[in-house]
Amino acid sequence: MQRRFLFSVILSSVCLASAAGAQTAALRVLTHGSFDLPKEQLAQFERDAGVKLQIIKAGDAGEMVNKLILTRAKPIADVVFGIDNTLLPRAKAAGVLDAYTGPASSRASVVALAEGVVPVDYGYVNLNIDKAWFTQRGLALPTSLADLTKPAFAKLLVVQNPATSSPGQAFLLATIAGLGEPAAFDWWAKMRRNGVKVVKGWSEAYYTEFTRNGGTRPIVVSYASSPAAEVFYSKDKITESPTANLFLQGGVYRQVEGVALIKGAPAAPREAAGRFIEFLRSAPVQQSLQTTMWMFPAEAGAPRVDVMQQYATEPAAFDALSAPITEQQAKAWLRRWTQVVLK
Repeated sequence: MQRRFLFSVILSSVCLASAAGAQTAALRVLTHGSFDLPKEQLAQFERDAGVKLQIIKAGDAGEMVNKLILTRAKPIADVVFGIDNTLLPRAKAAGVLDAYTGPASSRASVVALAEGVVPVDYGYVNLNIDKAWFTQRGLALPTSLADLTKPAFAKLLVVQNPATSSPGQAFLLATIAGLGEPAAFDWWAKMRRNGVKVVKGWSEAYYTEFTRNGGTRPIVVSYASSPAAEVFYSKDKITESPTANLFLQGGVYRQVEGVALIKGAPAAPREAAGRFIEFLRSAPVQQSLQTTMWMFPAEAGAPRVDVMQQYATEPAAFDALSAPITEQQAKAWLRRWTQVVLK
């Protein structure tokens, strides 16, 4: 009896240790600072997958990819979310991603990314304006990028550094795609003389420099969904956004965000990493990301939530470059932009 009891105690201890190990198994997710999903959805994923999510936020998406590259010898995460079409060339060149071939990789999507990288959402990088600022001063809105180089618009625009910011890089690519390379860099040179302000990332541009949030710049590089977010988060019940999109030729870029496996990560969490990729393309997440990360769902047929339907206008056209050209020229364009705008 005593030996049977002792055996039962040992067996119970082993089971408890195994359960504890299962509960503490971690899935490391590297992402940008704007990653945001409802806590209950993340908790449900943890229960379903039997893992504990470790969300590693690395600042702007550009900073995230830089960190991914710097740690490639000893990866700090198992899966990366938020890598987009502007940053994929850099990640591919560094060889930091592994292809994912599960169901989500072949399911119908509104947008596409490189093979093995699963699109999760998309949005449009473009100019946003503070409507009240322009109304109060009686200043007509610019109708072209060329207008922004005129004295009337001096020191009104804030942009993100394309070397550290995904929307910053997207906007640079938009100018090149829409104006052509020589004209684009000529425009940037004129904008430097006209007092364009450059900051590290989107949060600093929108929440510090933009006049809507106490700054001095009434024009900011942001997203087509930003007016919808302004309505959604307003303390008062408003039916009109205080900001508006400017869809100017050479100033609109479609940004597609995706999720991928990280090369060199331990093999043990690989199944959980795949489940996380499928989770991001699930119907509940495709709905909730619209009002947490303010992007459009990538899943074909996914419905739009009301506030996005009403206030997040998609542009009739956008400026794009082919993936091979972007991959070949991205580094050279960043160096040239730095020389033209910052040095």
